Amino acid sequence: MAATAVTAALVGIVALSGFHQQLREIDPPGPDSASEVAGTDRIGIRTFTPPEGIVVDADLEYGVREDGTLLTLDVCHPVAQTTAAGATAVGTEAGVTASADSGAVPAEAGAAVDLAPSLPAVVSIHGGSWQRGDKANTDWRNVCRWLASEGFVAVSVDYRLVPDAIFPSAIDDVALAVEWLRRPAQFERFGIDPGRIGAFGGSAGGNLAALLGTSGEGAVDEGSRVAAVVELSGPVGLRTDELVADEASLWLRSIVAAYLGCEPGDDDDDCPQAADASPATHADESDPPVFIGHAEDEIVPLGQSQRLAEELANAGVPVELAIVTGGEHSIGILDEALRARVAAFLHEHLG
Repeated sequence: MAATAVTAALVGIVALSGFHQQLREIDPPGPDSASEVAGTDRIGIRTFTPPEGIVVDADLEYGVREDGTLLTLDVCHPVAQTTAAGATAVGTEAGVTASADSGAVPAEAGAAVDLAPSLPAVVSIHGGSWQRGDKANTDWRNVCRWLASEGFVAVSVDYRLVPDAIFPSAIDDVALAVEWLRRPAQFERFGIDPGRIGAFGGSAGGNLAALLGTSGEGAVDEGSRVAAVVELSGPVGLRTDELVADEASLWLRSIVAAYLGCEPGDDDDDCPQAADASPATHADESDPPVFIGHAEDEIVPLGQSQRLAEELANAGVPVELAIVTGGEHSIGILDEALRARVAAFLHEHLG
């Protein structure tokens, strides 16, 4: 799948250069685009207050698709990073860096900082039923800053949405973002260790993070492979028999059908892509450790996560399942306690 994604992206870029096709951004963009956390209650990730000094490089292009869709991501830098000389480099939103010897030195926003040792990165994948949401909405920008505060280079990605694009467009885009991170230019710019890249996603983004983790086989430090996965509240078993067994709502079955390009009520023979879009289908013992978080009584049935945990374990994949009380969804369950568990998991497996 990763090779297909990269090939398609390269073909798209060549075509654009030859025919000057007009680029178009993913709609809806912007910081206030819908979050999958409903309402205004201060719950989950909203209980996190970012420390000062985190740098956010916004709207960096990581690819262009054949139809002219411009794919962008945001990079959130850790508060403090160590340079090759052993001094501490501290970034701010204004693009200021500082060293222990020389004090504050103005720099252009997004300017490269020479970093050593290299840092682990986490690709952050927003939710929204595969049909809405944005990397920079208030809640997901907070996820990006939280991951950066934990010492990771956080990379929050946008991807193509339903109805303009159906499966496998979204996973192809996310895989391309990982490939982009492994380019030497990104190591030099952000100090990323290409062998220590993880994935974090919630809701539909949780499905994509888990699918990214199980796609492909072999070494997790090459191509679009990742070394650790965290998924929260993801609809991860998309076959009809799984949705029926979990007593999934008509709403959930409808958005799954729209994402897959099937008709609601199609059986698995009529919608074979349902298996391909379900992470456990591809699981094998070469896959990275997976952390799964889910609330007891939320909009995505708990059985989805329980089954995935069992299937991953049966395939020889290390898995941790955290079931929390209540009915909040996705990053709505990412309160201080769960953030601590997730951070510990990522530090353990990414270093």
